[in-house]
Amino acid sequence: QDYYGKELQKSEDLKTNACITSARPLPKLVRDALERIHEEVVARYYGCGLVIPECLSSCRILDLGSGSGRDCYLLSQLVGEQGHVTGIDMTEGQVEVAKKHIAYHMDKFGYRKPNVEFFHGYMEKLGDAGLADESYDIVISNCVINLAPDKRAVLREAFRVLKPGGEMYFSDIYASQRLSETVRKHRVLWGECLAGALYWRDLYSIAEEVGFSPPCLVTASPITIGSKELEGIVGDCRFVSATFRLFKVPGGSRAGPGQVIYNGGIVGHKRELVFDANFTFKEGEVVDVDAEMAAILQSSRFADEFLIRVGGTNTAALQGCCC
Repeated sequence: QDYYGKELQKSEDLKTNACITSARPLPKLVRDALERIHEEVVARYYGCGLVIPECLSSCRILDLGSGSGRDCYLLSQLVGEQGHVTGIDMTEGQVEVAKKHIAYHMDKFGYRKPNVEFFHGYMEKLGDAGLADESYDIVISNCVINLAPDKRAVLREAFRVLKPGGEMYFSDIYASQRLSETVRKHRVLWGECLAGALYWRDLYSIAEEVGFSPPCLVTASPITIGSKELEGIVGDCRFVSATFRLFKVPGGSRAGPGQVIYNGGIVGHKRELVFDANFTFKEGEVVDVDAEMAAILQSSRFADEFLIRVGGTNTAALQGCCC
């Protein structure tokens, strides 16, 4: 709270590039939406990627660790006036910045009533903020789960508030090994999102334990620390900024591998949908998918965007959606 509320006043105050690693080039739709966001909200933004999934019209979205509200105001434009975005953050100063600009953005977007709200609270305890079971289509998080001491509680709460077929789409920092006590207690490394980074294999086991489908890796970029002193403390550990997607697939949805055809109906992704590092769906093209991906597409908001035939092929992809 001190680091993000007092010590950092703008993104240039960060001491490593962990929190400013870009995921991939931005689509025009997103670039245009970003230009309509208040400059103070953008200046106080410390995320590590871009957590803007596809197929968002009229969705209800929850942003864990929403900070100054940049991603919320971006998503507010993409879900439309019929959609809704909730942000929750533990740093009161950041929540105040976000709340201060609600009227400005609704006027800018031409909305009659606000479709965003912000809460001061903890992502490990969403119930304390009154967030109900199965109330969101998507949960996003941008480089903040590493700041939570109890990652399992965060994923458990995200799973609870997601509707069946819902998705958790999030960027975060991951480590090549479990971190030593010295690193984990280092104040600056914690504030810079490194000391709290999860060993990447632990993400897979926690996700499975909580009930999510296996993580689908979307993008990953190596992080350079750029400080000899901090590099000396972390030793031979390596860090990446990675974006994953997890789905709350309802029990009994897994019917086996199959074939799918993308209909090209998602705004901004008409010709092709880059779903993750393994699956890119081109409009009208038949793609073999494993049972996991077939279940994800069938049970999620993507169901209407695909023609799905389960069990109709013997050549289903074996790689799965995990990387």
